[in-house]
Amino acid sequence: MEMPTGTGKTVTLLSLITSYQLQHPEVGKLVYCTRTVPEMEKVLEELKNLVKFREEDAGVKAPILALGLSSRKNMCVHSQVREEGSRESVDAKCRKLTASWVREKVTVGDAGDGGSASGEGGGAAHELCEFYEEYESKGSEAILPPGVYTLDDLKVFGEQRRWCPYFLARHMISYANVIVYNYQYMLDPKVSALVSKELERECVVVFDEAHNIDNVCIEALSVNLRQQTLENATRSITRLKNKIEDAKATDAQRLSDEYNRLVRGLAQQGAIPQGGEEWLSNPALPQDILREAVPGNIRRAEHFMAFLRRFVDHLKERLGCQAFQSENPTSFLDRLRNTTQIDAKSLKFCYDRLQSLMKTLEIVDTDDYYGLSLVADFGTLVGTYDRGFAIIIEPYDERLPSVPDPVIQLSCLDSSLAVRPVFEKFQSVVITSGTLSPIDLYPKILNFHPVVIRSLNMTLARDCICPVILTKGADQMPVSSAFEMRNDPGVVRNYGKLLVDLSAVVPDGIVCFFVSYLYMDSIVSQWSDMGILRDIMQNKLVFIETQDVVETTLALDNYRRACDCGRGAIFFSVARGKVAEGIDFDRHYGRCVVMFGVPYQYTLSRILRARLEYLRETFQISESDFLAFDAVRQAAQCVGRVIRSKADYGLMIFADRRYARPDKRDKLPGWITKHIQHGNLNLSEDMLIQVAAQFMRSMAQPFDQRANEEILLSEEQLIGMQRGVIGR
Repeated sequence: MEMPTGTGKTVTLLSLITSYQLQHPEVGKLVYCTRTVPEMEKVLEELKNLVKFREEDAGVKAPILALGLSSRKNMCVHSQVREEGSRESVDAKCRKLTASWVREKVTVGDAGDGGSASGEGGGAAHELCEFYEEYESKGSEAILPPGVYTLDDLKVFGEQRRWCPYFLARHMISYANVIVYNYQYMLDPKVSALVSKELERECVVVFDEAHNIDNVCIEALSVNLRQQTLENATRSITRLKNKIEDAKATDAQRLSDEYNRLVRGLAQQGAIPQGGEEWLSNPALPQDILREAVPGNIRRAEHFMAFLRRFVDHLKERLGCQAFQSENPTSFLDRLRNTTQIDAKSLKFCYDRLQSLMKTLEIVDTDDYYGLSLVADFGTLVGTYDRGFAIIIEPYDERLPSVPDPVIQLSCLDSSLAVRPVFEKFQSVVITSGTLSPIDLYPKILNFHPVVIRSLNMTLARDCICPVILTKGADQMPVSSAFEMRNDPGVVRNYGKLLVDLSAVVPDGIVCFFVSYLYMDSIVSQWSDMGILRDIMQNKLVFIETQDVVETTLALDNYRRACDCGRGAIFFSVARGKVAEGIDFDRHYGRCVVMFGVPYQYTLSRILRARLEYLRETFQISESDFLAFDAVRQAAQCVGRVIRSKADYGLMIFADRRYARPDKRDKLPGWITKHIQHGNLNLSEDMLIQVAAQFMRSMAQPFDQRANEEILLSEEQLIGMQRGVIGR
């Protein structure tokens, strides 16, 4: 379902589904999936307002439990653990304090010396997490009272009760009416098996801002291995061998018990633990995991280490090639078997076998074994699937041929693989965004048959969005980011003059999107040489998105401050970047958005070529159709940042002559094309400035907010519509 951006689709879905839950108790939980933590927080804030409205205005007081779930890094309240840098480091540090064998050793040690082991300030050898210990000590009494809890609310509650908010949230999933979390918790098999396994079939699953859901599915089942990853894996194998020898000398029974468990089969015995020491689950989809005994050649720990070393050595040899290579999993496995005698069945068990060994050896420093974990991930996937994947080996990036950067990429080509278990398990799944056009392509690439497929328009009291297409500069020369034109000084100068003139007529904030970081760097450098940046900065300050998150956050903060104080600002950003996907430029922060060029993917990418070939052969989707669809949905997502409510207004500029073609323009969402006037389809720069000045003048006139209320349906009209539907 495509609903215009900024028109309240989130609160509409929340009110509809939670009301239906109240009326039909047999309906399961609402599982609301978002892409980012800020989006998650916004959903929970909307739900808080909805519950408050229900109680105060509608008089409906029904207890509801809603919570957000994120990684340990975003939820931890332990003063030492949360200071760790990466997500992997936080996970590893947490396991050091919460793993069952660590807690058991501390308990036994304390019983022997009468010391105390709880609290953050204990000695390093006897340190546990007091929040986890307090949470565990409460057992079934550790529950959340009804309410709507954001991540910050959970952290505050955890600090007050001295309970771990992460494990409390995990525990309360079973009792919650509404759960809000990241796509990965539903689509990535490694995570969903831990978090979403117990959700009932009657749950309603919503994927919000799902225009890129196919890319999320592909990323969940893809693995990249670089030289440093394999070197890390080799060091990890050596460390594990030493630990196995130590275990043989001190506690051989542990390894013997593990061997017996492997004979019976990992899946049936539940060898993979739950709780503080848990690892991510098998990377393969649930229905593809073998439910049988582990092969004999990798049951013994020392044999498994020799198996992994042969596999890593083979990957290093393949990585040393000097030419690009591309093959399917079957040919990769044939070469692997001929070279190392490793078969596909043993590889299928690679990840689970490594998990079992790590648990047996009581290893909690999981971030030190990250490279080996990726290798096991790679092995399990390549041993499980023979279709829908490609293995691509590149000795260097084609864009930087002088810089050696070898990589082995196991790339998933079929986005329907990751989302299929969701469609099979849950009876109600909603995929929604403001930019799903052309909407009929999603059922093809995700390989499902929708019950309802609909694109909704926006009813406005005034024409508060003004989409225009710029095809020519003031000198009547065409403008485009097409490869053959993008470095033309005339095109660069015309784009610069457009921005100089816009900065003079558009108040407050302007947001500009470029097709890539490389193109943005190139064009900004040329503008600087031409003196265009100096002219722009006479009207507004300029801020730039970089690939560094901290720098970009600081730039955004200063951009907003410049808009707030009346100085005005321009923000340079990149399509497909963090800003394009998750930051809203509402009100005066975005009175105009400019999309410089058509944001096609890098078409010489071998992974993209392999995926295009797979889409053509499997789903009969042509290369040109998919590339145009992908580029236009990214452009629509960028310009959609400018309008966040019906009281807002903004100018949308598609600055590339290719948008005037029907094959591009018709792929834009209907709520955008509906507002493109015929005279604005083929503008030169001087004509566009006139349109912009006129639009800004009309929007500056006093506006009665009651006009927006007049276009809302009354209760009587809704009841009449309902009767009409029932009558049909």
